[in-house]
Amino acid sequence: MSLAPPITCDADVAEGAAWLAEREPRFAMALAQTGPLPLRLRPPGFAGLLDIIVGQQVIVASARAIYTRLVAAGLDRPEIVLRAGDDGLRAAGLSRPKARYVLALAERDFDFDALHGLPDDAAIAALVDMPGIGPWTAQIYVMFCLGRRDIFPSGDLALQEAARGLFDLPARPSPKDLSAMAAAWSPWRSVAARLLFAYYRVLKQKEGLS
Repeated sequence: MSLAPPITCDADVAEGAAWLAEREPRFAMALAQTGPLPLRLRPPGFAGLLDIIVGQQVIVASARAIYTRLVAAGLDRPEIVLRAGDDGLRAAGLSRPKARYVLALAERDFDFDALHGLPDDAAIAALVDMPGIGPWTAQIYVMFCLGRRDIFPSGDLALQEAARGLFDLPARPSPKDLSAMAAAWSPWRSVAARLLFAYYRVLKQKEGLS
């Protein structure tokens, strides 16, 4: 079974957004408020996964600052990470658990290139097999570093909140319920996720004005 072409440019995202808006009026309504959706691709490999790990459960501004320090120190390369050790990673701002995960990743010598030829589920499973890499981290990597077009991290709280607001749900949907909803958005679930991430920011801005 051949893999679907990856998302590589803004035109791919726009194509997916148009497909979703045509089939779901609420997506069309959300797009009118968000405007064009961002590409949000990240480089594949160790540096891309490091970026995602840094962003786990941390506000965006803090994650950007920490990642910038890591890159400046060369700590986006496994060989430099191994030389720096736990102390070097902690000095750059990583928590103790994240420093441990990043060190384990650097020691693993993981074959990131092999992921490009794997189906989505197999690529996610290969990533989850590493210490500290859960389903959300793996899904975000496959979606934004490999450009896969049909990934939906239903465990993400921002996506759950955005879906609750957009679809007038009585409560935040569970990951299982949101995953079931998202089945109708295939084969463009990665763009549906981008749209809901963008709509979540719209909701947050509205709350700030109220």
